[in-house]
Amino acid sequence: MTDHQPFALEAWSARQLSAVEQSLKCWVAHPEPRPAPAGLGDAMRYAVLDGGKRLRPLLVMAACDAVDGSAAAAMRVACAVELIHAYSLVHDDMPCMDNDVLRRGKPTVHVKFGEAQALLAGDALQALAFELLTPEDGSIDAARQAALCRMLAQAAGYQGMAGGQAIDLASVGKALSSEQLHDMHRLKTGALLQASVLMGAACGAPSATAKNALRDYGAAVGLAFQVVDDILDVTADSATLGKTAGKDEAQDKPTFVSLMGLKASRNYAQELLSQAHHSLKESGLKNTAALSALADMLVNRST
Repeated sequence: MTDHQPFALEAWSARQLSAVEQSLKCWVAHPEPRPAPAGLGDAMRYAVLDGGKRLRPLLVMAACDAVDGSAAAAMRVACAVELIHAYSLVHDDMPCMDNDVLRRGKPTVHVKFGEAQALLAGDALQALAFELLTPEDGSIDAARQAALCRMLAQAAGYQGMAGGQAIDLASVGKALSSEQLHDMHRLKTGALLQASVLMGAACGAPSATAKNALRDYGAAVGLAFQVVDDILDVTADSATLGKTAGKDEAQDKPTFVSLMGLKASRNYAQELLSQAHHSLKESGLKNTAALSALADMLVNRST
C-alpha cells in the first residue's frame, strides 16, 4: 500500500461488520434448536443486535489481519468481546448503577424488559462470551482457548472493566487527580479495548516485539476513546450519541473535561492518537493499515 492508495476503512469495516452481525445473529440465543427460556433470549438479542459501533470486534479483526492470524478464531473472539461489552452496558444502565433509560438510540434493556430480566440477560451474555471462545469443532486449539479466556476474564473482571466501574461509582462527587482518573479509565474502558487488540493478535503468532507494540497501541487507543467520550458528553446531543448526553456532569462524575478542560482534552486525544500510530510503526508489522485507520476514526468521531 502506497501513500497514493489510502486504506478504504469504510469498505473494510462494512465487510467485517456484516460478517460479525451475521455471526452474532447465529450465536446469540438463536431460537433454534434450543431457545433461551422465559423470554430471556429476547432480552439478550435486544441488548446485542442492531446497534452499537462494534469498535471492539473491528479492533479484533484488524489485529488478526496485522499478524495474519486465523479468521475463524478471530470471528469468535470478535463476537465474544462484543458480548462482554453488551453485558456491561446492560448492567451499567440499571438503576443500581447509572440508571439510564437510553442506549444505542432505544430504551435500555431494563426499561424494555424489567430489571430482573436485564440482570439475567447480562449474566447470560457474559457466560456466552466464554462459550464462544471454547468451541468443540477444533477451530481454536485448546492452549489458545485457555489463553483467550484468561485475557478476556482479566479485561472484564476486577483487574479491568468491573474494577473500573467500582472506582467510577465510588468517585461520584469527588475530585480525582489526573493519575486517579487515568487509572479508572484504563480499567473501565481501556482494558477491554486493549484486550480486543491483543486477543485479535493472539489468533496468530506475533513476535514479542509486535505483541508489546500492540499492547501499547491498545492502551493509547483505549484511553483516547474515553477522552473523546468525555468530550462528546458535553458537546453532542442525545439524538446524535444514541445515549443520554450530559449525564456525567448531571451525576457529578469526574471526567477528562472536568479535570483538564475541553481544549486540553481535545489536544490530549490527538496526543494519544500520535502515540498509537508510533506504536504501530514500532511493531515491525506490515499490515497495520486497518489498525491505523481505526485509531483515526475513533479519535475524530462525532458519535
